[in-house]
Amino acid sequence: MKREHVIELFTRLREYNPRPTTELIYTTPFELLIAVILSAQATDVGVNKATRRLFPVANTPQAILDLGEAALKRHISSIGLFNTKARNVIACCRMLVEHHAGQVPRDRAALEALPGVGRKTANVVLNTAFGEPTIAVDTHIFRVANRTGLAKGKTVRQVEDTLLKVIPDEFKRDAHHWLILHGRYVCIARKPKCPDCLIRDLCSFRPKTVAASL
Repeated sequence: MKREHVIELFTRLREYNPRPTTELIYTTPFELLIAVILSAQATDVGVNKATRRLFPVANTPQAILDLGEAALKRHISSIGLFNTKARNVIACCRMLVEHHAGQVPRDRAALEALPGVGRKTANVVLNTAFGEPTIAVDTHIFRVANRTGLAKGKTVRQVEDTLLKVIPDEFKRDAHHWLILHGRYVCIARKPKCPDCLIRDLCSFRPKTVAASL
């Protein structure tokens, strides 16, 4: 995609949604970290339902350790893979207490060293909690980037690296949220809502764009 089209694409997304943010409900970097860990293969709606039960009871690393794994499982049992996620959350909280004074580190390497935290989760925390210009490529962003021609790639990392190169600095902080929301509600997987798309004329995915408008 040409640079002028990239600028126009994000200008339109910004005008439509000037202050985008995650749909996960949180109040602290730690709550966000836990919510993102729980969100793997789960919807934000489902995660929010579970954290509404969990966070009033325990919303710090020490409080979750005090709660214990068995009780934690009961609070998050509505989420898929809750057994594995509970083990990861407990291990993550233990490392935060023992190595980071109970605080979420603002450092990629330290974040990725936490149990249950990979590059995508680290990117979300760095971006959403700390305002870093990172882009966490999930299935929605991977789809939008490839369909539109914004950043084509066969792997998540290829798409992430390309996005960081082509997106102008003024848009990088919010780009993650604009793209994920666009993929979640407009550029959906099976039948994209092209007639309602703000960036339809900039999109290079012509076959489906045209077909969807007929």
